[in-house]
Amino acid sequence: MMMKAKENSIGAWAFLIAVVLAVIAGLLTTLIPLSKLTGYSSFIYFILVILGIVVGASINTTGRDSQTFLITGAIIVIVSRFGMESVISSLIGIGAGDTASSIFAALLALFVPATIIVAIKTVFGMARV
Repeated sequence: MMMKAKENSIGAWAFLIAVVLAVIAGLLTTLIPLSKLTGYSSFIYFILVILGIVVGASINTTGRDSQTFLITGAIIVIVSRFGMESVISSLIGIGAGDTASSIFAALLALFVPATIIVAIKTVFGMARV
């Protein structure tokens, strides 16, 4: 998704940083021994939810950008949720099931609030017309 508007550069950077952090958080929750990470796991996902709120609030919801974000966000949420169930069972034999599950969970923690906020902003924007 390309967000080119200058006023939307904060949203674009927040989005990019948040996606990278979600993937890193998903990897770290399985690579670091569980005993060391248990206390931080909920905090990491809380930060991802906050980043999702920031991303959703900072994205400009006019025109094609909001439509593109909503479609892409909905696809990522749906695929991540179904991926947690189906892809994990196929990857469990090679030991990558937990890692994939953690990455999908981190992406969900980021994209669900961002997509909901952009959807609400878009609906309110349409109601003003």
